[in-house]
Amino acid sequence: MLRLTQRRKLTLQSPETPGGTAHVSAASGLVRAGNWLHVVADDSLFLATFPREGEAPGQLSRLFPGELPLEPKARKALKPDLEALCLLGSLDGAPHGALLAVPSGSTSVRMKGALVPLAEDGSIGGPAREVDFTSVYAQLTRELGPLNVEGAAVAGVRLRLLNRGNGDQGTDAVVDLDAGRVLRTLGAGEPLQPDVVRTVRRWELGRAGNVRLSFTDASPLPDGRLVFTAAAEDTRDAYADGAVMGSAVGVLAPDGTPLFLDGVDAKVKLEGVDARVEQGRIHLLLVADADDPHVAAPLFETVLEGVPA
Repeated sequence: MLRLTQRRKLTLQSPETPGGTAHVSAASGLVRAGNWLHVVADDSLFLATFPREGEAPGQLSRLFPGELPLEPKARKALKPDLEALCLLGSLDGAPHGALLAVPSGSTSVRMKGALVPLAEDGSIGGPAREVDFTSVYAQLTRELGPLNVEGAAVAGVRLRLLNRGNGDQGTDAVVDLDAGRVLRTLGAGEPLQPDVVRTVRRWELGRAGNVRLSFTDASPLPDGRLVFTAAAEDTRDAYADGAVMGSAVGVLAPDGTPLFLDGVDAKVKLEGVDARVEQGRIHLLLVADADDPHVAAPLFETVLEGVPA
């Protein structure tokens, strides 16, 4: 099993909502850019940015207008459910690259993402722009059934989405989009259309106990492979939360074939991963979601032993 070491808690300088807590709780996507760590949470209208080193509290950048209620049931019904954060290269309006916050698509109000330009040093470089996923998600729903997109990463000429198949009726799948077409569409400020879809492949990741492991995030490696996280959550669908039986980390080949999968030594729901090759080894930073608004999300690190860098 992979040994997780906790680096810090994701505390914030101030709460998102007056009367709320000053931390990220439902961390769901992680990207390292320069000396910064960017985190999306599935119950937030903001992006959180932290220094890569140390434990200084993070700062919030608004992704969408408005305010979410503090009451958990009402917040869950209205949240944009951003489940993945993807690092993009240069595009119109973002010469130093951008972050793409990707929605799950699990309900009709969870179809809008956000594009955030980066500065040269990897910090936030300008205001976010809304991205409409409705049309492309309608196409994927026709192919896969109920959606719950939780991972996104650029791998070569493809932008690879990972669908999380909650419950025994769900479908885990690797969806490849044409990255060049996606970048041109985003640069033009237009909605993503079904013509960006290239391939859709279904996968079974196995089980933790009697609960299916399902994709929760992805991060690219330089050679086209993809590191992914998966969690075994005892839930019937993409909306309801359930008991977490464990999490795992795996690697996909450039063609999308699973190469490696191993569990982690803590019973946490890993939801975000950033992978880097450093000194000949694959180093990972990971965030987990405790499904409790009063608990600050942890940032972990580990190394993929036995996996060639």
